[in-house]
Amino acid sequence: MSIIETDAVLHEAHRDNHTHRDVNGGWLRPAVFGAMDGLVSNLALMTGVAGGAVSHRTIVITGLAGLAAGAFSMAAGEYTSVASQRELVEAELDVERRELRKHPLDEERELAELYESRGVEAGLAREVARQLSRDPEQALEIHAREELGIDPGDLPSPLVAAVSSFGAFALGALLPLLPYLFGANALWPAVLLALIGLFGCGAVVARVTARSWWFSGLRQLVLGGTAAALTYGLGMLFGVAVGG
Repeated sequence: MSIIETDAVLHEAHRDNHTHRDVNGGWLRPAVFGAMDGLVSNLALMTGVAGGAVSHRTIVITGLAGLAAGAFSMAAGEYTSVASQRELVEAELDVERRELRKHPLDEERELAELYESRGVEAGLAREVARQLSRDPEQALEIHAREELGIDPGDLPSPLVAAVSSFGAFALGALLPLLPYLFGANALWPAVLLALIGLFGCGAVVARVTARSWWFSGLRQLVLGGTAAALTYGLGMLFGVAVGG
């Protein structure tokens, strides 16, 4: 009796702890990429302009224009990309659906052979394939998972991807602008706030991906800081060249 209770406890613990996060929702990648891109691109854009020794007003207008243009561009790009990917998947699903309708026995045999290749006994594999193939929609889902590596009921949404990308980019691009909007006249507060934001974004991403928070944060800080430093230097060179 104690063994049964122990097994039950172990099973309960496994069930409670063996959960997975949604990795196919279509929002995480565009949101993360959008926030990082907004921070890095607008920081680099503003430091590049500032390196040319322009006015405070010019830097602010440049940052606002970069925010708006980048956010709309990211949203349009994500929508088109995800929509095209979804249309391709749906086209492949239509092909599989036609094959199941025209050649059901061949598809059932194909599924049985797949299970056999994974170590299932031949007779059992044929029986499993036969039972799973009785429902056409279930058969389509199984073939899609096994042959295409996708879940037909969990395709990413183009709208979700676009909105996530737009909002995340705008928030990221706003960060280096905030000191200027609140009256700062020097570049360093914007750079400092943006670098803190980059480290924070990297650390937050690590919470989702189970990577080390400090490594992820430092990686984003170094990449963003390097981009800002390079564009500032280019801005100085262009400013001198144009001024000369």
